[in-house]
Amino acid sequence: MQYNEIVEKIKSLEIQGAENIAIAAVEAFALKLKETQDYAELKKSYKELKATRATEPGLRNALRYCLENYKENPDVAAFVINHFKESKEKIAEYGAKKIHDGMKVFTHCHSSTVRAIIEKAFEQGKKFEVYNTETRPKFQGRKTATKLAEKGIPVTHFVDSAGRSMLRKADIFLFGCDAISSEGKLINKIGTEMLAECAHDCRIPAYSCTNSWKFDPHTLYGFDEEIEQRSPNEVWENPPKGVKIYNPAFEITAPDIFTGVITELGIYKPESLVYAVKDAYPWIFK
Repeated sequence: MQYNEIVEKIKSLEIQGAENIAIAAVEAFALKLKETQDYAELKKSYKELKATRATEPGLRNALRYCLENYKENPDVAAFVINHFKESKEKIAEYGAKKIHDGMKVFTHCHSSTVRAIIEKAFEQGKKFEVYNTETRPKFQGRKTATKLAEKGIPVTHFVDSAGRSMLRKADIFLFGCDAISSEGKLINKIGTEMLAECAHDCRIPAYSCTNSWKFDPHTLYGFDEEIEQRSPNEVWENPPKGVKIYNPAFEITAPDIFTGVITELGIYKPESLVYAVKDAYPWIFK
């Protein structure tokens, strides 16, 4: 793909999933890097790519790493992409240990990391079923259901409003993550908080599954992660006069209503993850 094509596909949600978005942005940055080594030009591309999605610190951190290290390492983009690939393999290994025979695994939206965990558990010979929301208004859950079904994994797919009743029948809730705050708050697809609250009430383990580069260092200094507002047309193209459409892409889930975070660094309580990230990746905090 060309640079401009990648930018548009990220904006339009044709490229989905926080890590896929970050990787695509890094690939676009690499294309610019082939054209020029000029810092001003590359910073311009960095800002343009960073602006494609609002609630994506993984994208911002990955691009920032590329911008700050391309002179010392001409293959910096390949290094970053490899980081995401190796991290996902580790997360899949750790997360698969939480899935056992006979389980009903609940998922919401589409997370390539959650998919990797489920597929790893299936490859290990475990027999289980996946419960999967359709995830309106863009139906990202259909992608999850399709990909898992192609692997031969049994999937039960349902409307979002059935989520609570289906979650009560589940044994574990695995969901993705778009941003992590210094307070241990997780930002993920709208609907996650409601489902996490249900899991908490029903004593069902709930884990966010994510690369730790999604930590937003700005939240250390009082800044709130921006919640992306999507086009009203995604919900209703021609609503009647007087009807206002509210279409947030994400929401905040407090750390006290889910069990932990499965990362490439290990499995942590959300509020303690910040210390592990600081030890492993001190550059994020500078």
